[in-house]
Amino acid sequence: MWAYEKGFYQIYPLGFCGAPFENDGKLEHRILKVIDWIPHLKKLGVGAVLFNPIFESDTHGYNTRDYKKIDVRLGTNDDFKKVSKALHKEGIKVVLDGVFNHVGRGFFGFEDVLQKKWDSSYKDWFHINFDGNDAYNDGLWYEGWEGNYDLVKLNLWNEDVVNYLLDAVTSWIKDYDIDGLRLDVAYCLEQNFIKRLRNHVLSQKEDFYLVGEMIGGDYHKVMGPELCHSATNYECYKGLYSSFNSLNMFEIVHSLLRQFGPENWCLYRGEHLLSFVDNHDVSRIASTLTNEKHLPLIYAMMFGMPGIPTVYYGSEWGAKAHKSEGDPALRASFDKPQWNELTDVIAKLYKAKGESKALQYGDMKQLVLQNKYCIIERDFEDDRVMIAVNADENSVHIDCNFRAGRARDMISGEEIDFGGGLELPGYTAYILRPF
Repeated sequence: MWAYEKGFYQIYPLGFCGAPFENDGKLEHRILKVIDWIPHLKKLGVGAVLFNPIFESDTHGYNTRDYKKIDVRLGTNDDFKKVSKALHKEGIKVVLDGVFNHVGRGFFGFEDVLQKKWDSSYKDWFHINFDGNDAYNDGLWYEGWEGNYDLVKLNLWNEDVVNYLLDAVTSWIKDYDIDGLRLDVAYCLEQNFIKRLRNHVLSQKEDFYLVGEMIGGDYHKVMGPELCHSATNYECYKGLYSSFNSLNMFEIVHSLLRQFGPENWCLYRGEHLLSFVDNHDVSRIASTLTNEKHLPLIYAMMFGMPGIPTVYYGSEWGAKAHKSEGDPALRASFDKPQWNELTDVIAKLYKAKGESKALQYGDMKQLVLQNKYCIIERDFEDDRVMIAVNADENSVHIDCNFRAGRARDMISGEEIDFGGGLELPGYTAYILRPF
């Protein structure tokens, strides 16, 4: 699977393009801005772009009105065809956000129900009680997603609904040649629907990739041979920033061993979860970490651990935004990409991911673990790497059986001699490849 061998880059298009929050109905060709960023993506070494919602919606993209029409605030279907074609031309895959659990109140089928009530042919597309009422005083009650009534829950046991959604996905593959889907709130989706979706997309594109959004619980609820290929790894998202903020590397290593360790009981050995340090729903990592000197280190750990590393647009140069400021702050528009020392490190991490089978497919074990520093090892066939991280300001001397005399750091290019052990400077991360 191509996705296991690449680093992703996430864009929230409505924010990235500076679109108004409310759908004002005015056509603006904002999505073409992505094309201007392709040189930046190439310089970084991005393997795939994960787009959050791009289809016509009421406001933030997750309240869809029309699954077959690019949001008028972003442009036209032809505009996104140009974007997808330009990305593919540079070898960058395209993954879209599939919002299949719910729609917006402006969705044509729900508008028909509001108008015609019992006489609507779409009344069974949703979970409706005509004997009740809702906060909008519609004269009916319907199920919204987690109590949010601007998000109208779809009835995924209705064959017409499923066929409508699968037909929309077919059009995305046909029109935009997309390579995968992120399933929004996958933990709410019926497993039967995910199975139908997987069979459907793989019949059209054998290497089509599916990742399901999971916040907690057992990721196998949405991930498996008949389900999604992977799931979002929120457990390690929390473990990463918490370990650095508390100078306790035991937390993230515990999570990694629990998920990917050498013992047969480990939860996700051989699986490829989607790794991230921030995204469109949480504070940017530069605002979450209490010590900015940990920024390159947390990215090194994220790229080094098992999974598919994902960078959220703007965070590669350390953009800040806190969840308390509201979602629009997390989804900012930047006039142009920036480049600094952090971006340099992340570009080298993308390169390392693409060049190392151990980073793509390797198992994981702990070599060294102390509160402020750790070394984990990834091994696959004839490739082996060691990810060494020191979160402390002081250097540390580590004696360990490295099973090698020398190694090259895949981040700095520096050659490391293990003859007298490893001297790991303060605030430093290495991805060491023995030779």
